[in-house]
Amino acid sequence: MQNSPKTGILTLFPKTLRLFMGGMILANIAAMMYDPLLPLYLQHLGADVRQVGLFFTVAAVLPLLFQIFGGWISDSIGRLRAVAIGSVANMLTFVIFLLSPTWEWVLIAMATSAIGRSFVAPSFRAFIAEQSTENNRGKIYGIADTVFAVVGVFGPPLGGFLSDQYGYTVMFLVAGGIFTLATIMRVVMAIAAGKQQRRSAAEATERPSWSGLKTSLTTMFGLLFTGGLVTWILISDGIIDVNFSMIGQLMPIYMRDQAGITNTQIGILNSIASIVTMALMLFTGWLSDRKGEHVAITAGLVIMSSSMLVFVISRSFSSMVIAWILFGMGQALVGPAYSSLISKAVPEKLRGVAFGLFSTSVGFVSLPAPVIGAFLWETFNPSVPFILPAAALLIVAPIAWFKFKISPAQPLPPSGQGVPANAD
Repeated sequence: MQNSPKTGILTLFPKTLRLFMGGMILANIAAMMYDPLLPLYLQHLGADVRQVGLFFTVAAVLPLLFQIFGGWISDSIGRLRAVAIGSVANMLTFVIFLLSPTWEWVLIAMATSAIGRSFVAPSFRAFIAEQSTENNRGKIYGIADTVFAVVGVFGPPLGGFLSDQYGYTVMFLVAGGIFTLATIMRVVMAIAAGKQQRRSAAEATERPSWSGLKTSLTTMFGLLFTGGLVTWILISDGIIDVNFSMIGQLMPIYMRDQAGITNTQIGILNSIASIVTMALMLFTGWLSDRKGEHVAITAGLVIMSSSMLVFVISRSFSSMVIAWILFGMGQALVGPAYSSLISKAVPEKLRGVAFGLFSTSVGFVSLPAPVIGAFLWETFNPSVPFILPAAALLIVAPIAWFKFKISPAQPLPPSGQGVPANAD
C-alpha cells in the first residue's frame, strides 16, 4: 500500500528533525523581527547613512572571527550541541539591544549574535544534508527551506507592527521572549542527544583537537584552491555577497526615504517574498535534483537581477511588491540548489567547516562593501548602489551554468546514507 503524502513527509522528517526545525523557526522569527529594521533602529539611535555603512562593515568583521571555529566544533561535538551553545550565546544579543543608549553600543550585540550564528548556521545546513541522499538532497533542502521560510512570513510583519505601534523596546522584548523559548528547546535536545551518544559508542563524536582543526582546514583549503567546483562556488558566492553586502543595510532606508514605505510595510514586503519562496521551494528542490543545481541557480540569479531593477525604479508600495515577489522567486531557486551543491562538493565530515569557511572567505572579500554602498549613496545617487548587484548577478549566471555541473560519473565525497529513524 502506498504511503500518503503526510506519511512520506513524516518519514523524511522524523521527530528529532521536526523538533530541530521548530527551534530554528522560533529563533529566526525572533531574529527576523528586528533584522530588516536594524538600519532604521540605528538611525533611531542617532546614526546617519555613512555611520550605518560603517556599522555594518565593522559588524561584518565579527562573524569572520568565529565562523570556521563554529563549523569545526559542529563537526566535532555534533550539530545539536553546537546549536545549543550558539543559542545560549545569542540570548545576550536581545539584552544588549534593549540596553544600548547609542548606535555604537549595538556593535556589542552584533558580537554576541556573531558568536551564536557561527555555531548555528553551519550546523543547520550540515544537519539537513545528513538527512538525505545524493539523489534527493535538493528536495530535502527544498522542503526544509519551505518550512523554514515561515520565519520570513511572520517575523518581519510582527517586528514592523510592534515597532510602529509600540516602539523598538517592546519589539525587542517580544523577540527576546520568543528566542528564549527556542533556546530552551535547543538545550533540552542537546542534553537528550548527549545521553543517546553515551548509550551508543557507534554514534560518539570525536573530541575537538587542534590537530583535527588543522587537518580539516588543510583539506578544505586544498578543495578551495585547486580550480575545481569548490573554487568556482567560492568565486561566484564572493561576487554575489560583495554586492548584496553593499546594499543590505540601505534597502530599508531606500524604501522609507524614496518610496515612503513604513516599518509595517517593510515587514509585509519581506513576508511576501517569504510566502513566494515557500510556495515554490518544493518545485525548485525537485528542479535541482532532476535538472541539476546549475539550472536552478542560473534561473534564480537572472530573476533576482530583474528584482533589483524593479526595486530601483519603484516609488510605491504596489511596485515594491513586484520587486519582492521576484526576489522571493529567485531565492527559492538559488537557496536549496546552492546548499545541495556545497554539500555534494565536500566530504561529510567537513560540511560544518565548509559552510563556516565559505561564509568566512566570502566575508573577508565583502568586508568594505557596506561602506562603499553608503559612499555611493551619498556621493552619487541613492539608486547607484542597487544597480551594481543587478549587473553582478548577470555576470555570475554564466559561471553557474557552465561550472556548477556535477557529472553522474563524477565521484563525490562520502555523504549521508539516507534518513535515520531518529536523526541525531
